[in-house]
Amino acid sequence: MLLSIVVPCYNEEAVIAETLKRLSTFSREVKGLDIEFIFVDDGSKDATRSILKQHAAHDHRIRLIGFSRNFGHQIAVTAGVDAARGDAVVLIDADLQDPPEAIHGMIEKWQAGFDVVYGTRTDRPGESAFKRATAKGFYRLLNRLSDVPIPLDTGDFRLMSRPVIDTLRAMPERDRFVRGMVSWAGFKQIALPYQRAKRFAGESKYPLSKMIRFASDGIMSFSAKPLQLAMAMGMGTSLLALIGIFYALFLRIFTNIWVEGWTALMIAVLFLGGVQLICVGILGEYIGRIYKESKQRPLYVVQEYCGFNDEIAFSRSPVVDRK
Repeated sequence: MLLSIVVPCYNEEAVIAETLKRLSTFSREVKGLDIEFIFVDDGSKDATRSILKQHAAHDHRIRLIGFSRNFGHQIAVTAGVDAARGDAVVLIDADLQDPPEAIHGMIEKWQAGFDVVYGTRTDRPGESAFKRATAKGFYRLLNRLSDVPIPLDTGDFRLMSRPVIDTLRAMPERDRFVRGMVSWAGFKQIALPYQRAKRFAGESKYPLSKMIRFASDGIMSFSAKPLQLAMAMGMGTSLLALIGIFYALFLRIFTNIWVEGWTALMIAVLFLGGVQLICVGILGEYIGRIYKESKQRPLYVVQEYCGFNDEIAFSRSPVVDRK
């Protein structure tokens, strides 16, 4: 049986040699499974791709997918999954925050009959209190809004069986949130608790702006509740406006103070304008996603494949060079 390990990389020059070393050590400890390593270079600007090519030339288990530019982490994960030939596929980042040694436990649970074994973080050392708090809040908000239950405190570090991989390949959407897509697919799933390590070297590839976008993708890809919230806000403001109308009529008919109220008028106008802009923004997000889907562009463009001696299992990219 074959186990594919998919490793998305972006500017990992400082850590990639240690990643290769740790994965090689892990592979020697695995009994009864053949292993292939699929590294996806997501348009790195440093020497990451060169280092991987050097190792691929001496290790037949290493395959490299080199993107033509940076397409993003979730797309890189997708390309690796597409190319994987294994009976099971493991997703792991190159920064070594998710320890390769934990894959042993995933393999045991897979061999026990589970289709998905996802890593659940029991601790996040090396991260700021702000990032830990926002990550915790995001996972709980997402689980509350999503139409499909998504495990808490869980990233993309996981093992998936071949039926799950085939299901992911059949999902064509462009705003991808892989951990949510795996939950949506169903099958028999189980958690594997583990302690996350500090980043071995380099910097996080997810600054605040990317985290916000990632959170937006997760919520809007798996929930229509933002649209329902917009409708509820519209109904609420309409109710407040109706109360205001009755109040104005009351002042006009029964008192002589009906000319006053400039402050209340300005508050009402600003409040209604703000709600309208929020609702238009929510609608715009969904419409923008519809527009992206309608263009039907390739999900990613591969500049080169290295180390693939046989046919590529599956690819969403146009025909490219293969070495």
